[in-house]
Amino acid sequence: MIKYFIDSIILTIAGVLTAYFWGEHISPGKGLLAVFITIILAVLETSLSFDNAVVNAMKLEKMSKVWQHRFLTWGIAIAVFGMRFLFPILVVALFAKLDMLTVTKIAISDSEKYAHYLQLAHAPIVTFGGLFLIMLFLNYFFNHEKETHWIKFIEKPASHLDHIKGIEIIISLCALIFLQGFIPNGEKISVIIAGILGIITFLAIDGISNFLEIHEQKRAAQCLTDTVKCGGLISFLYLELIDASFSLDGVLGAFALSDDVIIIAIGLGIGAMFVRSLTLLIVETKTLAKFIYLEHGAHWAIGALAVIMLVTTVKSVPEVVTGLIGLVFIVAALISSIIHNKKMQHK
Repeated sequence: MIKYFIDSIILTIAGVLTAYFWGEHISPGKGLLAVFITIILAVLETSLSFDNAVVNAMKLEKMSKVWQHRFLTWGIAIAVFGMRFLFPILVVALFAKLDMLTVTKIAISDSEKYAHYLQLAHAPIVTFGGLFLIMLFLNYFFNHEKETHWIKFIEKPASHLDHIKGIEIIISLCALIFLQGFIPNGEKISVIIAGILGIITFLAIDGISNFLEIHEQKRAAQCLTDTVKCGGLISFLYLELIDASFSLDGVLGAFALSDDVIIIAIGLGIGAMFVRSLTLLIVETKTLAKFIYLEHGAHWAIGALAVIMLVTTVKSVPEVVTGLIGLVFIVAALISSIIHNKKMQHK
């Protein structure tokens, strides 16, 4: 099993060393403190993102070995540099109306000012991610072709709601309308735009992905020797957007432990790498096939995370609460799967 985590361990060693020398560079004698915070952030990111790993595995199972490898190489570069460092800087630049170079200098030289700017953009950021994840949650359960149900009295009736065209969009927009009633007037427009963009982004990526899957058999002869170009890129982008939505809340919450954007990027990046290694482990050991309710638990955890992200637009929610709710769903689904497997063995 260790083979799946070798890359993560190597990145951890490099990250810890970088954190130490960066801490010493900023303030002599603070290297060990920087390492401690980095490790805490990495552990939190890993433990709070198991549901992300399960959802990633669902998509990754359908991808070629080439794109699975790229998810662990290109993907981690996007996750660490893109989402944990570059994306927050881009958001701050947009809302503070500053150029990205200036914001980057602020992030490195004046962490408190940077954290202040990022906090001002908190509501639209989590609204975007929350609406994207709500669409993902609803799209999974509103599917009449889904035969396996975990929480049957909810999931079975819900599976037939996809007969109502656009029901996921209707529910998501209603949630956005309800949410804006609690948002201060100065932030209403940005929150509404961010929420709509979250819905549109999901629809665009999911639509393209479904299009390629539907036409895959028709194009089988053409794609047989060129599978990567036919479907890998869209699935890769889809996974990166899911990871991005999961990471939004974690990036903002990380500032409760540190104002240093470099330490935050290193810590969360290490955690993101372990999540990817865990994803690959789940895929290659066929864990989802062995534990049939694990997907359900992960998506219930996604639904809970989406709601919590929207709540944080007006009220702070501790990271531990977010993590525990997701963990409860995952563990419960795992136990239910084990019980189901034992029943099947006795038949």
